[in-house]
Amino acid sequence: MTTIAERAAAAAGRTDTAPAAEPGETFTSPAAEPLPDLSGYVPREGEDWDMVPVHIAWLRVRRDIAYIGKGDDYKENGKTKYNFRGYERTVAAFGPITLKHGVSVIPHRVTPSHRDAKSGKGTPMRESTTKITWRVYGPKGDFFEMESEGESLDYADKGTAKAQTIAQRVALLVAGLIPTGAPDSDESNIERGEAPPRTAGSYRDEILEQGTSRQRMAQINYEIKQVGLYNTKVVNEVGDEEELGAFLFRIGQERFAGGGQ
Repeated sequence: MTTIAERAAAAAGRTDTAPAAEPGETFTSPAAEPLPDLSGYVPREGEDWDMVPVHIAWLRVRRDIAYIGKGDDYKENGKTKYNFRGYERTVAAFGPITLKHGVSVIPHRVTPSHRDAKSGKGTPMRESTTKITWRVYGPKGDFFEMESEGESLDYADKGTAKAQTIAQRVALLVAGLIPTGAPDSDESNIERGEAPPRTAGSYRDEILEQGTSRQRMAQINYEIKQVGLYNTKVVNEVGDEEELGAFLFRIGQERFAGGGQ
């Protein structure tokens, strides 16, 4: 007898099913395989859709897919840095199964935004963020809505399209509650380090900045008293040593004597 995962894989043209996990075990992502060509897929003769409400049809889609492993890998210099579930793999799983159950996932409202950005090497790029409201229609024509967002960076004119495909992948995987077989995020823990204490010199530099406001100067006065730096000597703007508190007061008087902010 075949399992649900095996039946779902067969419908999608895949063979990379994962065995059911025993209690205490985790799924292991299968190796990546070529994705099937779904361009000619149509329901077989006699496979009429059951006229059920959309939430029942969607539950059937979830039941038949069951699992999509992280079978795609991202490489740099020929070495795999991490595995992921790509857009094509996700659509290859959902495409035939949604067709089988008479389900359509249609973008209903698209809200894009863009801004100029730069890569780490300073190359001009375009950042695209897209929020999409999706309508999931069932075989009877009723629907429910869900929202997702995607973002991308691109050198040319593909940023919006990339952001939309990411949003679609996120919507399908989240609404489908599809497991990955990856380690749970709670299995790792990163201890937050304490921020290094500020030095008298860093306060001096901030005080000298023309953009430091009167309100910020008052806050600095409070901070340096709290951390015991008020009487610490610093080298002022003319190269002489001066206590930080006195330096703060003098610069404040000079800069805001006319009532400026």
